[in-house]
Amino acid sequence: MDIINILPDSVANQIAAGEVVDRPAGAVKEMLENSMDAGATQIDLVVKDAGRTLIQVVDNGSGMSDSDARLCFERHATSKIHHADDLFAIHTMGFRGEALASIAAIAQVELRTRQHDSELGTQVVIEGSHIVDQQPTVCPPGTSLSVKNLFFNVPARRNFLKKDSVEMSHIEEVFRRITLIHHDLAFSFTSNGRLLYDLKGGTLLQRIAGLYGAAYKERLFAVEEETDLVKIRGFVSRPEYSRRTRGEQYIFVNGRFIKHPALSAAVERAYGDLLPERAYPSYFIGLTVDPSKIDINIHPTKTEVKFVDEHALFAILRSAVKRALGQFSLATELSFDTPEEFNLPPAPKDYIPPQPRISYNPDYNPFRASGSQTRMRMTEVSSHQDVETSRRQDLESSSLQDVETSSFEDSKSRCLEVLTSNQCLQVQGRYIVTALSSGLALIDQQRAHERVLYHRLLSARSSKAASQTLMFPLQCRFSAADAEMLAELLPDLKDYGFEMSVLNQTTFVVTATPANLKDEDLQALLDQLLQDYKGATMQKYNKRDESLCLSLARQLAVRAGTPLSQEEMQQLVADLFACPMAEVSPSGKRIISIVKPEDLLK
Repeated sequence: MDIINILPDSVANQIAAGEVVDRPAGAVKEMLENSMDAGATQIDLVVKDAGRTLIQVVDNGSGMSDSDARLCFERHATSKIHHADDLFAIHTMGFRGEALASIAAIAQVELRTRQHDSELGTQVVIEGSHIVDQQPTVCPPGTSLSVKNLFFNVPARRNFLKKDSVEMSHIEEVFRRITLIHHDLAFSFTSNGRLLYDLKGGTLLQRIAGLYGAAYKERLFAVEEETDLVKIRGFVSRPEYSRRTRGEQYIFVNGRFIKHPALSAAVERAYGDLLPERAYPSYFIGLTVDPSKIDINIHPTKTEVKFVDEHALFAILRSAVKRALGQFSLATELSFDTPEEFNLPPAPKDYIPPQPRISYNPDYNPFRASGSQTRMRMTEVSSHQDVETSRRQDLESSSLQDVETSSFEDSKSRCLEVLTSNQCLQVQGRYIVTALSSGLALIDQQRAHERVLYHRLLSARSSKAASQTLMFPLQCRFSAADAEMLAELLPDLKDYGFEMSVLNQTTFVVTATPANLKDEDLQALLDQLLQDYKGATMQKYNKRDESLCLSLARQLAVRAGTPLSQEEMQQLVADLFACPMAEVSPSGKRIISIVKPEDLLK
């Protein structure tokens, strides 16, 4: 009995859609790339409900004929590949012919397209791979592709979508990847009727400023290199503007965003010791390589590539970034311009400056005083000498104590005395050692503080946390999508002690911060808060307050290497053991290690 069957095209397309379009951002990527391959110079993206309800891409590209408008939804229908050898000379974004067929299999699609030399265009309506209608229509030249009700016929996959804020962050990331490298094209991005981005064509630096803010122009160094193997153009961030996440790291090859661990490592190694611990640089680097030297046909999303000479690319990229850092960052900056503060106006003609004078009393005698004043001075001198004598005795006794405790045996007994009295010791600026009834406790101070702050922030949610009003309100600027997300979080942040108001589409004014917030860079703190909230590390949390509390606790916790006083260590240990789940940090990492008495004896 035969058991092997040929899958129907509709089922095969749904399977392919699981690889190409796993979420709304996947459909956005394919649709934007098709518009660029059509030669468009203006591309408009419109989404509703983070792509669940609508994804629309409108371009002014070449458009399609009546037959092509229908044929483009067939599987493996492509205008880019004619022979197998073409796979090794790919210059376009899409080439497999799976995108539109995959999207049409899981959504309701409406295509309106017209070529520039035609009077009428074509409208095609498809639902679940089935063509519902095709007829002539009046439309502007170019193509408008609307994808409605994504995964309407695959409810199981629709249930696996995350909340709108997470899906929106993925769409925004796809939009950034495409618009960064194609900075010569104009793009717009509208979400739920609100314009997030309106980008004009220009240079890469102008595009970076349009996406992330004008402040980025001062944070970046240019990287340029050209060899027979590769041409490198891009920007890397100054070491002092490093981030705690790998968010703003982009490498492009022949106009296509890629993920390549070796090339990413080449950029980070070029920084060497310039970066703090657990800090990562931002970079926007484009590589131009002979298409025959790479293979991009190894993954459905085309973000993974193989290079013929990977080791040489690694060395060239690392050298180019290192030279850029050395040329712009490490070199001494000298200015031979006249400082403005010394640029004084010339004095008038025949001007004679006055001779400086000092006012004093020539008859003053400090020893000429009444008897009561003399006795008072003698008393002051005597008391001052008593203080100096007492201070000298204290110094001598402390120095003698230091000498006495310099021996190994005395210092060992002193440590045991400290431990048995429930005092604390700090080891390597990272661990707190204290004695417990069960043995010796070794506590990670940063993780312990994270647990304490996390517990406090969650507890403060019910009763609004204390705030400290800033003497001067501070303006913080964000990208359009980040500003929209921050506006949604304002009620939650207010419960934690932040007082912020919206100044314009991308700027917020901060008037108060949490009382325990000390000398923190508020712009960096809020940037990191948004990155954590929309990042992959926060997706496992279902509640918004848990995500915010964890991000704030991570950023406000005392860092490893920070010296703590005896009182601070004792207070931290007491606060830790007062918290539920004191053994592990909010991230699930171990906080306390116990050394048992029998292990100490060994």
